[in-house]
Amino acid sequence: MGLFSFIKNAGAKVFGIGKTTEEEAAEAAMEAAELAKLKAGKLVTAVETLGFEVIDLNIEVDGDTALVWGEASSQETREKVILVVGNTEGIAAVDDRMSVAVEEPQAQFHTVVSGDYLSKIAKKYYGNASKYNVIFEANKPMLTDPDKIYPGQVLRIPALDA
Repeated sequence: MGLFSFIKNAGAKVFGIGKTTEEEAAEAAMEAAELAKLKAGKLVTAVETLGFEVIDLNIEVDGDTALVWGEASSQETREKVILVVGNTEGIAAVDDRMSVAVEEPQAQFHTVVSGDYLSKIAKKYYGNASKYNVIFEANKPMLTDPDKIYPGQVLRIPALDA
């Protein structure tokens, strides 16, 4: 799919940012390569915890870019993995190198801005605000409540079934 851009400091705190100063000092002392491996491992754990089916999932972190490999079970899974990784604080881009077991149409992505809510986004993409639940369902399990979205977050907007 290519390279996707995200807002680096708007995502989930998967990397443990906000730790005590002693923990921060210990992390800062790590070699850059070790820190990148640690971040990559935490991203893999975050993806696996959500139960996405990806064979041979591999993630590398290079600065603020995450490179993702593996074979996703579906296009939906592929897109959700990109969103989990990209919606992580400290990641500004995801270089998607995944393959898909079964090709399907690609969804659109929407970056949430201040004042957005799911029904407003549904109105924009579908012409019908009541279709907000389609967007909510398409972003589970990353979203747990339709009212809990934040500026900078990137959402998956699937095509409506005919």
